[in-house]
Amino acid sequence: MTWDEYVSAWSRLHGGFDPRNASVLVRGWVLCAYKIGIFLGNRRISPLTVTVAGVVLCLAVPAAVLLGPAGLIVGALLVLLAAMADGLDGAVAVLTGRTSRAGFVYDSVADRIGELAWLTAFWLAGAPGPLVVAAGVTSWLHEYVRARAAAAGAPEIGAVTVGERPTRVAVSAVALLVGAVHPAALVVAVTVWLVLQVAGLAQLVVALRRTLR
Repeated sequence: MTWDEYVSAWSRLHGGFDPRNASVLVRGWVLCAYKIGIFLGNRRISPLTVTVAGVVLCLAVPAAVLLGPAGLIVGALLVLLAAMADGLDGAVAVLTGRTSRAGFVYDSVADRIGELAWLTAFWLAGAPGPLVVAAGVTSWLHEYVRARAAAAGAPEIGAVTVGERPTRVAVSAVALLVGAVHPAALVVAVTVWLVLQVAGLAQLVVALRRTLR
């Protein structure tokens, strides 16, 4: 499957959004997943296997931070590996023709479990519990609004906001890495996570009102 064919298939699964018109971060994210997905697909690795691997990596992050500063660095690496797995399961599914509604649900659930694990890691590393809960609630609400909007027939709701998962990944990885030296960075990171999710949610609401009006 060529890059253009892949983008067309990927776009149909993401509300019609074309990653070629996205930011460098999102475009690079999708392109990297495409290239590695070809490698995995050629070796008959299933999308579900990649999804499960990603969840396991996420669940290892809270355990890693309990090891102290070195564990925070390990946690940052685990977040990046889990994020890679998250992008790869969908890529493998598209490239091997194994996309399904069940796989879409599994992937979404895996994402929420992963983010819960990352936020738990922040809390274990010293971030205030109420702030962590608020960040988690807003990110989940962000995704809930997107899902309900898509169910209501709003294709434009697939537009990328400032609070997308790549942003959460970047915030989490940087926070854990810097937090190994400066613990206060974890509080800043959770605050940034919260602010970006609120802003992203506002973007989704505006898009929804415009599309379904």
